[in-house]
Amino acid sequence: MKKVTITLILFFSFMALAETIMAIPAFGRKYKLSCQTCHSPFPRLKAYGDDFAGNGFQLSDKEAPRYFMETGDQELSLIRDFPLAVRLDAHATYQTNKPEQGDLKTPYLLKLMSGGALAKDIAYYFYFYLSERGEVAGVEDAYIMFNNLFGEDLDIYLGQFQVSDPLFKRELRLTLEDYSVYKTKPGLSSSNLAYDRGMMITYGSDIGTDIIFEWINGNGLREADDNKLYDKDNFKNFMLRISQEAADFLRVGFFAYYGKEKQLNSASPLAQYIDNDFLMVGPDITLSYKDMFELNLQYVKRTDNSIYRNEMSTVADNDIETKGAMAELLYTPDGDQSKWYAAGLFNWIESDYTELKYRSATAHAGYLLRRNMRLVGEYTYNLEENFGLMSIGIVTAF
Repeated sequence: MKKVTITLILFFSFMALAETIMAIPAFGRKYKLSCQTCHSPFPRLKAYGDDFAGNGFQLSDKEAPRYFMETGDQELSLIRDFPLAVRLDAHATYQTNKPEQGDLKTPYLLKLMSGGALAKDIAYYFYFYLSERGEVAGVEDAYIMFNNLFGEDLDIYLGQFQVSDPLFKRELRLTLEDYSVYKTKPGLSSSNLAYDRGMMITYGSDIGTDIIFEWINGNGLREADDNKLYDKDNFKNFMLRISQEAADFLRVGFFAYYGKEKQLNSASPLAQYIDNDFLMVGPDITLSYKDMFELNLQYVKRTDNSIYRNEMSTVADNDIETKGAMAELLYTPDGDQSKWYAAGLFNWIESDYTELKYRSATAHAGYLLRRNMRLVGEYTYNLEENFGLMSIGIVTAF
């Protein structure tokens, strides 16, 4: 009941701030542009949209008139109209394993999004899940961005983000099926390539080389403890990713993510701890053809030197190896003018920690009723457990 009350207060507070906002996405309202300018189809980003996000949510070739209020104080940057957008997804699914079961996931998610420039070369972005799979999930992405430092293509992000954002962004995928390799973590490990807190530094060179460095807590979006500490131990994790645009149709990259974490054996009356060192490495490739086809490939190899299998473990497992990959193929027959599109996704995970093994194949198709509203249909077959999941739904943003 308490969560529901807080959610309603937040919702109506945002609505009061946004009463002058029409039913089009926040950045489109700001610049009076179509969603098509940055997305194809939404929420997937085109190159122009990626540049827009990397430029602190500002268009280098178009100013937003009367974006800040005139207060007479040159040192104050105050947004005139608070930018706000909403995303709403609803699906009906049918699972073919036994017991066979249909489900109405309506809504599947509902989130409030806000972002924009706070001042020259300073921006923010966050979203709040009013509902995710029937629960109040709270804040996930939330960061302040300092853009174009020292006159270079050098940016710093401080806040919450996904460790995998420099690779392929889970939040922008078109499929209901996830990029499973990014969420994988063996045993009691709390580190993976999903959400975490920390700092990200990005640099783009004139020759098409991008360098990204992350310094993060390494234990996800954990609540603060009694000492108001987010991190559960004294260790920090580090990721480095380098990518190169080799041609107009090809980008290749490689990342390495190193971390150390303390794990508790709660089965022991002495509350024994172990330190687990892990390393994740892997290449990623994007191939494209005439704005019609895009192929995204990701491989990840992870090694953990010592993990507890579960909360009742009395002996740690040593030298655990986990390998995984995802392949995603996107087809937009008329580029960003396409009214319909198709996508395929394959997930594969093998591990010494057998509970992580997973293989799935997904076929997805969508039709745009409007630039910001699409009908979707999807079928995923679980190759490990031999069952299918069918879904139809609607995805909209306004």
